[in-house]
Amino acid sequence: MPVREVETSTSVRIRRGLGVTAGLDAGLARDLAWECARLGYHSMWSNDEPTASGLETLAHFAAAAPELELGAGVLPIDRHRPVHVAAEIDRLGLDPARLWVGIGSGQLRSPTGAVENAVAELREILPDGTRIVVAAMRPNMCRLGGAIADGVLLNWMLPDRAVAARRWVREGAVAAGRAAPVVASYVRVAVGPGAKQRLRHEEGRYRTKNDNHRRHFATMDVELGSIGVAASARAQVLDAFAPYHAALDLTIARVLADSDAASLRAVAAAAAP
Repeated sequence: MPVREVETSTSVRIRRGLGVTAGLDAGLARDLAWECARLGYHSMWSNDEPTASGLETLAHFAAAAPELELGAGVLPIDRHRPVHVAAEIDRLGLDPARLWVGIGSGQLRSPTGAVENAVAELREILPDGTRIVVAAMRPNMCRLGGAIADGVLLNWMLPDRAVAARRWVREGAVAAGRAAPVVASYVRVAVGPGAKQRLRHEEGRYRTKNDNHRRHFATMDVELGSIGVAASARAQVLDAFAPYHAALDLTIARVLADSDAASLRAVAAAAAP
């Protein structure tokens, strides 16, 4: 089944990914991937948890829907050395041509140089064609991603902030004399009863996660629960996503739901392209 790129009335191609927390049951992950392929998603993404491997979750997705692209969003380099990332990709048999390997700085205090070194090392040891993504929120990391990565993954941004971040990415690319990479972003999505509470809870956790996150949210200076989508119907989700289309190459609906089939499918259906 081919992946659809939906044309809007203004001829803008909509590419949509779906992102989930690592550690889904294998059978549930495969069922969700099959459903996402049917719904026309471009890609499926998983983060990485200390107790659950994002790359293993991607392998479950690949088993059910090999036509979908796969993204690790992201592997923190304070927990994942590049050589171990490459070995795990090889062990799991992930197709480099469909893979986006996202890395982030994790809890490192001086992240820019460490991320630059990690990207350089991954370039040396990953198979040709594997795309490397840098997680970014602040201007310096956006510019670094523009200079060295194949993609930049934004997080917790309103559309106007995503526009600014894309400008920073392009500035980095121009300074490095290269084409600008793909710019993607997670957008949290909660649907149904309790949606607003789930979004507020998740955003509240990230607002105090570390100094970078605190500075990021302070810069936007918006009310808790404002960054993301909490909706009762698909039309509301699509309306909330529309402003992101001009700012991004790929919008990734990051699921805020219980890890059961019905809850996951509800978000996937509501955010589908």
